[in-house]
Amino acid sequence: MATKLRIVLADDHNVIRAGLRALINAEPDMEVVGEAADGEEACRLAAELSPDVAILDVSMPRLGGARAAERIKAERPDVKVLALTVHEDRVYLQQLLEAGATGYLLKRAAAEDLIHAIRTVARGGRYLDPALMGKVLEGLVGSPGAKAATEPLPLSDREQEVLRMIARGFTNREIAAQLDLSTKTIETHKARAMEKLGIDSRVDIVTHAIKVGWLSED
Repeated sequence: MATKLRIVLADDHNVIRAGLRALINAEPDMEVVGEAADGEEACRLAAELSPDVAILDVSMPRLGGARAAERIKAERPDVKVLALTVHEDRVYLQQLLEAGATGYLLKRAAAEDLIHAIRTVARGGRYLDPALMGKVLEGLVGSPGAKAATEPLPLSDREQEVLRMIARGFTNREIAAQLDLSTKTIETHKARAMEKLGIDSRVDIVTHAIKVGWLSED
């Protein structure tokens, strides 16, 4: 039997956590290996257990989801972070993506969406709740100060490949390993591509990827 996806679940509401645990453990290819009621405990469990996926509530006591995600990614870069929240504001989405989360799912989503999101981030993809796609695009094409006032310079094949992988949630180290390049080279391609596009953050990369259809293709 294939190895199950190992998941750490963090939410300060016991009933919600119990429901999520039941949904996840009902799947033959995944199991909850640790549970936390606050962000500090979530970070400790992620460091100790090194799960495949850490599911974090955005609003938790002691340490919020964004700061917990940032710490987990710093201590365990291979752990994929899926944010689970009631917040639909783009500010929360931006904070979590900048912190290293590769998934953002609304708590009102269907059970099958949660399972799909877990599998997507676990295999290296990025999952954004479909209800938030419009809000993400507004940040690039709908804001008065959008940076796309001029036509961006064309990307080289390698620059586009690197940005695609960043948008899907891979770290520079993971990209370097897959492309058989040095981390420094990946950082150079990333910097040049971002300069050509006139963007300066991970959220901008994801927004661009959504706009041009890279994530839809995945």
